[in-house]
Amino acid sequence: MSFFSKLKSRLTRSSSRLEEGLEAIVAESAETEAPEAAAPEAPAPAPSAPAEEARKPGFLGRLLGRTGEEAPRRVLDDAMLESLEELLITSDMGVDTALRVTANLAEGRMGRKLSVPEIKALLAAEIARIMEPVARPMPLYAKRPQVVLVVGVNGSGKTTTIGKLASQFRAAGKTVVIAAGDTFRAAAVEQLKVWGERAGVPVLTAPEGSDPASLAFDAMTKAQEDGADLLMIDTAGRLQNRADLMEELAKIVRVIRKKDPDAPHNTLLVLDATTGQNALSQVEIFSKIADVSGLVMTKLDGTAKGGVLVALADKFGLPIHAIGVGEQIDDLAPFDPEEFARALVGVED
Repeated sequence: MSFFSKLKSRLTRSSSRLEEGLEAIVAESAETEAPEAAAPEAPAPAPSAPAEEARKPGFLGRLLGRTGEEAPRRVLDDAMLESLEELLITSDMGVDTALRVTANLAEGRMGRKLSVPEIKALLAAEIARIMEPVARPMPLYAKRPQVVLVVGVNGSGKTTTIGKLASQFRAAGKTVVIAAGDTFRAAAVEQLKVWGERAGVPVLTAPEGSDPASLAFDAMTKAQEDGADLLMIDTAGRLQNRADLMEELAKIVRVIRKKDPDAPHNTLLVLDATTGQNALSQVEIFSKIADVSGLVMTKLDGTAKGGVLVALADKFGLPIHAIGVGEQIDDLAPFDPEEFARALVGVED
C-alpha cells in the first residue's frame, strides 16, 4: 500500500467529517430549490452510439466523482461561504485559516452552482497551495556531526519519530548516533534501544536521573570521535506551561553550544495531531526556548483534527518535514502537500 493510500485510509475521521458537512451544506439549498417549469417537448429520437458516448463523463468529470447522474448542486453565496467557514473551523483549521481558504475558493466563483465533489477538489487545491511552501525535507549538511535536537510534550511521539528517522537516514547511507536524553523515563530509553537495534544505530545512555545536558555534551564528543554524520538527541517530554522543565531544555541548548556554537543544527518539534489547536501554542513556546527549525506531525491516523496542520503552515510557515500515521517504520514519510490535502478532504484517487 502506498503512503498516500495509507494516509487516505487513516484520515477517514477528518475526511468523513468534512464530506458529511459538505453534503449537508449542499443539501440545505438543494431541498428548497424548486425545479424550473419547462415547456413540454416532443419526444427526442433515440441517441446514436456516438451521442451516448459523448454523454459519458470525461477525465475531469471522473476526477471530480461525477457519474451519469448529475450530483446535487448549490449556489455559492454568502450563506454557503459562512457554512463552509464553520465546517473548516470544526476541523481544527482555525478561524484565520478557514477564512483565507474560503475567500480564495470564492474568488471568481460567487453565484456558480457547485457540487460536493467540485467543492472538495477546490478545497484540496487551496489547502495544498497554503502548504506547498512549507513542505521541505529536513536539510542535511556537510557538518559532522549534524546535531538534531528533538523536542515536544509528553506522549507526542518523539522517541518513535527519532527511531524511524534514524532508520531512514541509515538506509540512505548516513551514520547515525542517538542520545537517549530522556533520562527520567526508563521506558523511553528502552524504546530507543529497541529502535537502535532495529536500525543498527548506537544509542548512548546515562543512569536514570542523570543530567540530560551532560549526556548531550558527552554524546557530541562521541559522535565527533566516531565521525558520525548525524547525532539525534531525544529529550524528556516537556509541558509548555512548566517553567522548570522548559529551562532544562534551554540548558541542553546552552551546553551543546559550548561544543559547537552552531548546534543544534536542526531542532525538530514533534506534535501530536490529537491535541488540535493546542499545537499552535506548543509551536510558539518551543520556538522561544529552542529555536524550532522544523515540524513533524504524528498520530494523524487517530484524529478528526487533521486541519490543524493547515493552520500551523498558515500561521508559522515552519517547514513540515514529515507526518506519521502509525507505528510501523514506513508510517513516517516526507510531507506531500497535495497528497495530504486530497486525503484530508476525501478527494478520490
